Amino acid sequence: MKSLSHRHRILILVGLFAGSLGAVFLVDPIPQDPLYHLFADTRSCLGLANFGDVTSNIGFAAIGLLGLWSIAGQPRRIVFEDQADAWPYLVFFIGVGMLSIGSAYYHAAPDNARLFWDRLPMTVAFMALFSAIIADRVDKRTCVRLLLPALILLGALSLFYWDWTEARGQGDLRFYALVQFYPMLALPVICWLFPKARYTGGGYLIWVIVWYAIAKVLEHFDTQVFDLLGNTISGHSLKHLASAVATFMVWRMIVGARKHPVTSSS
Repeated sequence: MKSLSHRHRILILVGLFAGSLGAVFLVDPIPQDPLYHLFADTRSCLGLANFGDVTSNIGFAAIGLLGLWSIAGQPRRIVFEDQADAWPYLVFFIGVGMLSIGSAYYHAAPDNARLFWDRLPMTVAFMALFSAIIADRVDKRTCVRLLLPALILLGALSLFYWDWTEARGQGDLRFYALVQFYPMLALPVICWLFPKARYTGGGYLIWVIVWYAIAKVLEHFDTQVFDLLGNTISGHSLKHLASAVATFMVWRMIVGARKHPVTSSS
C-alpha cells in the first residue's frame, strides 16, 4: 500500500465511484414501495398520531444541538487546527438537528411527499460526514471548498430526481440509494488508502457503522421487534434511537481527537 502514490490512491477512489455509478445504470428503476409507509406502531398519545415513531426523533435533536454547541458555542470544547476543519461537522450537526424535524413531520402522517423532508436532512448529514472524512484523510482544501457543497448538491438532486419521477408515476430511487450506501462502501477503502487521520479515528468510525447497521436491521424488522417487545416500542422507533447513537459516535470522535492528535491504522 505504501508503494502507491497519492495520485494512484485518488484514482482508486474515483474508479470505485465510477464502478458504483455504472452499476446503478444496470439496475432497473426502483420505485418507492407504498408499503414502506405502513409502520408497526400507529398508536396515538396526547393527541399525537404515531406517537412512538414521532417522538423517538428527539435523539437527533439532542445530538444536533450538542454538536453545534460543542463546535460553535464552546470553541475550546473541540479544538480544530484550522477553522475550515469545522465546516463539514457544522453542516453534519445541522443536518442531524433538522432530521429530527423532518422525520417527525413525516411520521406524523407518512406519505411520499413528507418522506422527501425526512430524507433531505438525512442526505445532508450523510454527505457532510463523508466530506469530513475525505477532508481529514485525503485533501482538506479541495474537499471543504469544492467537494462538501458538491456532495450536498448531488445528494439533494438525487432526492429531487426521485420526487420528480414519483410525480410522473415512474419512481426511481437508484441515485438516492447510491448517495446513501456508497459512503459506507467507500469508507473502509478510504481508511485503508489514507490511514493518517486527525479527527476521524478508525475506532469511532467503526462504531458509527455498527450502530448504523443495527438501525437498518431494526428498521427492516419493525413489526417483528414490536411483537417481540410486547407492543411497547417498535423496531422503527428503536431505529431512530440507534441512528442517534451513531451520530453521537461522530461527536465522541471529534471530541476524542483533542487527546489523540494524529492516528494511523498502518
